Order: sequence, then structure tokens, then C-alpha cells
Amino acid sequence: MLDLAAELSEWAAQGREFAVATVVSVSGSAPRPPGAALAVDTGGEVIGSVSGGCVEGAVYELCVQALEDGAPVRERFGYSDDDAFAVGLTCGGEVEVHVVPVRLDSPSRAAVLSALAVAARGEAVAVARVLAGPGELAGTGGVLTVRPDGSYEGSLASGDDSGLAAQARAYLDLGRTGLCEVPESKARCEGDVTLFVESSVPPARMIVFGAVDFAGALVKVGKLLGFHVTLCDARGVFATPARFPEADEVVVEWPDRYLRSTTTDERTVLCVLTHDAKFDVPLLEVALRIPAAYVGAMGSRRTHDDRLERLREAGVTEAELARLNSPIGLDIGGRTPEETAISIGAEIVASRRGGSGQPLREGAGAIHREA
Repeated sequence: MLDLAAELSEWAAQGREFAVATVVSVSGSAPRPPGAALAVDTGGEVIGSVSGGCVEGAVYELCVQALEDGAPVRERFGYSDDDAFAVGLTCGGEVEVHVVPVRLDSPSRAAVLSALAVAARGEAVAVARVLAGPGELAGTGGVLTVRPDGSYEGSLASGDDSGLAAQARAYLDLGRTGLCEVPESKARCEGDVTLFVESSVPPARMIVFGAVDFAGALVKVGKLLGFHVTLCDARGVFATPARFPEADEVVVEWPDRYLRSTTTDERTVLCVLTHDAKFDVPLLEVALRIPAAYVGAMGSRRTHDDRLERLREAGVTEAELARLNSPIGLDIGGRTPEETAISIGAEIVASRRGGSGQPLREGAGAIHREA
């Protein structure tokens, strides 16, 4: 439900009652990942999606049912079901959804709305709910909202939720969403528990170095992919918010100096578009030695070969150089800034998700691979 945090927070502020269906598990070629959500209010308005259109009608009815009786609902749809074609999931996969009603009288409403408000502000938060467990835990619709410091609110009706909250916090620390099997000893209750933990963390960073024409298009692609995008260039006359209005921030600083001082992590994407040795060699010396999901650099093959020699002379190892995606992007024949930006975005997605970059028609097996 946290992927709909902004919209659902608005509904909550308007005093609306609604039900949220969240994908809690998938297998095979299911089109949406765990955490994808669809919400329905009492007036029948719908936002979000759990299947890209395959089973939306059936899930809508589950939400209406949950709103009427106030009870959570858990349902699985898949190709192996007798009614698979009736609900439309014919892609060969299975999707399991869990529906939580958020009525004015719902005990979990306060915890849900708190989580939505935090996620809507772009802060880290996790929501945990019980899918299976002993006695009073099962089927109550209880929700825990967990913050990075370990504090939590809400209840799973276990009497002592600290053990389950700790498990949810571990998922939040990893930015992970999915099923969590908690043994009795850690759950601190009378039996094993299956939790679904949904984590919302601040968006990963994309830092684009070089205020060139290609950068404007790449900033737009980065925003489309959900990144928090920073544009950095040492030349203040070119690096301006007016030239890059879609960027979350525009920084005037020498690229290598900025990268040394800013915060990055294993999700950060670094795109070097300067193709000027005095900028990109010192920058790549830093970029290739810090944790990052992707490091790419623009330039011709001749520029790339020259850059490699300069980096080797600077002491960059072959293992470090192997992390460099250069020339940047996939070969789609692009020439314009927009086409080039799409090719870079595609390479970033393939790198982060383990894709091959080849046409799907030339592959075999499931299209939607495990995360």
C-alpha cells in the first residue's frame, strides 16, 4: 500500500474509508511485484494496480467486500486455478493479494494512516501484517508501523509485538518488501508467524555529471524511473535550475569533489556525461571505488580507450575498471539526446535487475524474473 502513500494520504485527510489490496507474493510470470497495490473507496473510486489489468475486476470486488464487512481478505489468482481465464491471469504466473479495510472504525486505521503519512514525506517506514500465525494473530487485520529507529505503533494482537517489530525493522534496513517467516522463538508468541513486510525507503539517487544537452533528457528518464536526480557541473553558467527544471537539485561544484562529499550507497547510479578528461578521470577514480549500483561514462570508443589508460596510470585496478559501463548505454541505434537517454536508462534497469539487454523474442523462460 505504501506505493500509493501520497494518494491514500489525501483520501485519509478527506475522511474517506477505503480498502487496500496489496500483492504479497508472486510466482512465475506475474506482472506486478510484491508491494504493488490497488485501493477502492466507498464511492467506488479506484487507484493503483495489482496485475497490470489481469485480475483488477476480481480484486475490486474483494475490496468492496472488505469494506462492507470490515474483515481482511487473502486470495490467490493463478494460471493453475480453475477460474484463471475467468479472472484474466493467463500469463502463466500466480499472484496472491491481501486486502485490508481502512474504515473509520478499523482498529488499524491510525497505524496505517501514520505509515502512509511518513511514506508520503519520503521518509523510511515499514508496514507489517500477519498472514498466518497462531490463535488471535491470524486474520485479525492488525498492522504494525515500524520506523528505522525500531519504534513502532499499532498492534498485531499478540500482547508483545516487539519480536515481530524487530523482524520488520530488519526488512526495512534492507529496503526489502516480501514474506518473512518468523519462528516462534523470535516472534515471542505461541507459534510460528508469517509476516508480510512492506518497506518504503527514500528513492535511490541518480547523479548526472555534466550540464550537457544529453543530461536534460537523462534527468527526465531518471525521474521516470523513480530516482532522486542530482545534476552536477563545475560550470555555473550551464548548471542552472532553469536549464534542468526536472532535476531535484542542481549543484555547481567540481564533480570529483562533490562525489567525495555527498552521500551515496549501493543503490546509487552515477552517470558521467562530461567526456572531458580533466573532469571525468578524477571523478571516475572516486566513482569506481565507492559502493554504487551503476557507473557509466559517455564518450566514443577512442575516448573510452584513452580514459582507461589515464585511469590505469592513476592507479585504478582492472577489477575497479570492470565496473565501468562505457561507452554508456545499450545499442539501440539512438542519436538524439532523448534516444540516448532511453538507451542509458535501459542499461541501468538491466544492470540493477539482472537483465541481459537482448530482445525478449531471442530469449527463453519467464519474462518477469525474480528480484
